[in-house]
Amino acid sequence: MKTTPTAHDALFKQFLTHPETARDFLDAHLPPALRQACDLNSLRLESGSFVEDDLRAYYSDVLYSLKAGQGDGYIYALIEHQSTPDKNMAFRLMRYAIAAMQRHLAAGNEQLPLVIPVLFYHGQVTPYPYPMSWLQGFSAPALAGQLYGGDFPLVDVTVIPDDQIMQHRRVAILELLQKHVRQRDLADLLEQLVTLLLAGYTTQEQLTSLMHYMLQVGETRNPGELLSTLASRVPEHEDTLMTIAEKLRLEGEKRGLEKGRLEGWQEGRQEGRQEGERDAALKIARAMLASGFDRESVMKMTGLTAGDLAHIRH
Repeated sequence: MKTTPTAHDALFKQFLTHPETARDFLDAHLPPALRQACDLNSLRLESGSFVEDDLRAYYSDVLYSLKAGQGDGYIYALIEHQSTPDKNMAFRLMRYAIAAMQRHLAAGNEQLPLVIPVLFYHGQVTPYPYPMSWLQGFSAPALAGQLYGGDFPLVDVTVIPDDQIMQHRRVAILELLQKHVRQRDLADLLEQLVTLLLAGYTTQEQLTSLMHYMLQVGETRNPGELLSTLASRVPEHEDTLMTIAEKLRLEGEKRGLEKGRLEGWQEGRQEGRQEGERDAALKIARAMLASGFDRESVMKMTGLTAGDLAHIRH
């Protein structure tokens, strides 16, 4: 009878989804250091739904969670079945492991769990022909090991001295502004900005974006004056800077005009409301007087004055 990968997978899962069977499997096959860290008595079968959609067609894994021997830490055992060799199997296992870590974090846990990928292989090609270290998939495994086994590069501009940033050529002005945009009046950076702009590293498009960023996020006493000063000291970018300064001035005038219109509308609305209320009170007073109410009672009940009542014709 011809077997299929599905048949292999079905038998594999029938056995390895049985916790006691999986416990014996891991007890027999885990490397000693990892076996010592695992509490196999806490073994619990987990759903395989953590695998990304684009990988789901390729996996036949079984995922178990278990407590670490030292305490409450979690370790996951990811057992993958394979009947044919796969050159990228180690990388696939790494992707599965990362997906399991992500699900663990999404469940509210704060620390990453150890995920131990184990490949169960029974193919016709023997022994298994490909490396089980995913780093061997790189053209420079040693360099990849340094990168992924240590700290990733970090550019923390908040602790880089300004003098050092000034040596960073085309990226210096970006780093300088983003370092200080929330902490200092940007006018204090005038000399550094002039120096960097005169060096000719910044394109017109970058300058426009930088200036708009400064105006939107940063703080300065007089942004128009800052732009004008930059324009006068950096002739190469004078047109761009003056265009932004003029736009800033026009926007300021527009905001002032809109504010004046709003205040005028609100004042007129208030006056109109008061006038309407007075007209209504006069109508009520006229009706009360015609009905025989004395003038004192009418003034008390409507809030009108004697002068207001004098304008009422009987």
